[in-house]
Amino acid sequence: MPEQRTPWWARAVRPERPPLPVVLMVRAAVGMAVPLVLGLWAHRLDLGVFAGLGAMHATMNDRVEPAGLRTARIGSAVAASAAGMLIGTALQHVHAGVVVLGAGLTLTAFVSGALSATGPRGSAAGMLLLVSAALGSGMPLPGPWWAAAPMMLAGAAFVVLLGLPGRAADPRVRALAAAYEALGRTLGDLGTPRGAGSRRVLTARLNQVQDLFPGHGRTALRPVYEAALAATEAATGLLWAWRPVPAEVAAVPGQLAAAVRRGGGEVVVPRWRPDTPARQALDVALRAAADAVAGRPARIDAVPAPPPDPWRLRGRLWSAASARYGLRVALCIAAGSAVTANYPLSKSYWVPMTIAFVVKPDLGSVFLRAVSRAVGTVLGVVVTAALLASTTEEWVLTAVAALCVALLPYATAAHYGLTTVAMTPMALVLLQLGGQSSAAEFWPRVLDTVLASAIVLLFGYLLWPERPRHRIEPRLVTATTALRSYLDAVTEHRTGEVWLRRTAYRSLADARQEVRQGLAEPPPTGRLAEQWLPATAALERLGGAVAAFAAQIRYGGRVPDPGETERVRRALDELTAAAREHRPPVGPAARPDAPHDPALSALGRAADELELLLKQRS
Repeated sequence: MPEQRTPWWARAVRPERPPLPVVLMVRAAVGMAVPLVLGLWAHRLDLGVFAGLGAMHATMNDRVEPAGLRTARIGSAVAASAAGMLIGTALQHVHAGVVVLGAGLTLTAFVSGALSATGPRGSAAGMLLLVSAALGSGMPLPGPWWAAAPMMLAGAAFVVLLGLPGRAADPRVRALAAAYEALGRTLGDLGTPRGAGSRRVLTARLNQVQDLFPGHGRTALRPVYEAALAATEAATGLLWAWRPVPAEVAAVPGQLAAAVRRGGGEVVVPRWRPDTPARQALDVALRAAADAVAGRPARIDAVPAPPPDPWRLRGRLWSAASARYGLRVALCIAAGSAVTANYPLSKSYWVPMTIAFVVKPDLGSVFLRAVSRAVGTVLGVVVTAALLASTTEEWVLTAVAALCVALLPYATAAHYGLTTVAMTPMALVLLQLGGQSSAAEFWPRVLDTVLASAIVLLFGYLLWPERPRHRIEPRLVTATTALRSYLDAVTEHRTGEVWLRRTAYRSLADARQEVRQGLAEPPPTGRLAEQWLPATAALERLGGAVAAFAAQIRYGGRVPDPGETERVRRALDELTAAAREHRPPVGPAARPDAPHDPALSALGRAADELELLLKQRS
């Protein structure tokens, strides 16, 4: 597979190519510039810097989404950031000694790590809690000292206000339209090697839509969303069966996307002869989607309330996993505090701040983040030094800070190293505006960053007992469990099938992403990821087979064979046990070479594929 042939170092340096998030970039620039300009005009740049820092933290968590979700996302992250700033400034205000300061930051690090392991929102809040505590312990205090935290909240509130609903389109409309466009590309790629990649893009688009519909209420757009889910199941079954559809049918989702953007309208689904159950399922789903987009009642199966919002905390704060990650972060901070206590640093807070960024759990490989952070800091310092060699005019530096923060939304989506390149000049310029640094002090930040990255690599990566398998294999266990629940719902006619299917596809996407990140690491992690790649592909194939089998039950009159169902369950159980026991399969996953015969059971073929894979375990 191409993913296996590409060297790990090539994957590590290759950036993504996301679309340019113009709205977020403009919002970020204005959010940073206004507090700094007001600080300059009022001759209180000390307060303006902290307000700008709050605006930056809000920008790091800003998304194009409904106001309620956006406010909650930014609010939880910046509230933790303000709490951390209050902790740090209080420690500095009371002139805490080396031991007390180190103990305070270590305790904060434990809470930060435990919170970070609970989910995406917890990860953002946990990281900023520690980052701000580190900054507050070393940055010059404003007058009064406690004003730093409220000014951060004020800067973040300004960013929130910039994104309040106006004449802009509903982000759910854009996300739904993008999902239908991805569905159209998937239909167009059926029966070709491009189909699997298109299906993964479709899953990612539906994940984004799901995050925008977290509640239990009904809206005018929800039937359009549910019709997209039904069409996706049919398309996934057709992808597995290696059966294309006519071009005019594949073009319908694109027309639906255009109608969604217009706010509704008629879309004509062409008359064709769907000759397999999966094609019949697609025809029904597309006609239901056309009705939903036109505002008519859609023929969609009754859907129960969706599962809890995937962005909520996904585990208890004091669970074993959270406590374990809290100890990991605390160990790194304690080691950093011990080193800085015996090593003369002009800005000792730079080390724990860097550690907080590097050990964030949902940004991919710790190894790659540590290396990228060091390289990105060097490049950022070079840029900043060149800038300050030409001018130290405060208005120019304010414009530079606004430009750097405007680059963050794009850089974050492209590559972690690019994020560091943009963030380092911004941080150094803010320190310059606060009167804390000179150009001569910038190069020690490179040494601080290398030191912090080395601490994380040593204590949080090489010596930490949790090896790489603990990142990849739990994702696979979650995916197999979700697939089994989906299979049971299909074969036993349980309610909630649509959401079990959505959960299964999302879990598969998470497992694929974890393996993909592992492939960008050096051995042993990269080798382990290669070994689990066939199993990941096999589970994705099984998701398509279950979708095809669901269509055979609904439109082909097939009755589930208990023997076939039990074979798939047994294979899933065996694969789950293999993941828990660290025994990855070594053989290739099955690949279709001809369309599946609709007269044969899709589930039977899936059982054959899984059993073939499991015969080749290491």
